[in-house]
Amino acid sequence: MTEIVVLPHAELCPEGRTFEGKPGMSLLDNLLEQGIEVEHACEKSCACTTCHVIVREGFAALPEASEDEDDLLDRAWGLTPVSRLSCQAVVGDTRLVVEIPRYTINYAKEDK
Repeated sequence: MTEIVVLPHAELCPEGRTFEGKPGMSLLDNLLEQGIEVEHACEKSCACTTCHVIVREGFAALPEASEDEDDLLDRAWGLTPVSRLSCQAVVGDTRLVVEIPRYTINYAKEDK
């Protein structure tokens, strides 16, 4: 198991959260499994930027982003040098500290 720290996000995780993530599983799936409802408008197919996260610690330990992911990230709100699409970032053995950006670029958000 790998420690994943989610920094506070006003809507999705107001208190922040620390949990044991599952290596080999995407960061998004780890977050969703913990009830942290990060948007994923393309259903995890690397076709949008709604699951964009900023990896404040542990970025270098993640597998390298694909060219498709890098191209999409160029459109993400609040892009940083340590940004990833959480649907594409596979958790390894290194502790991760993750920030969920305040906004996403989602043209058609649906409430459940």
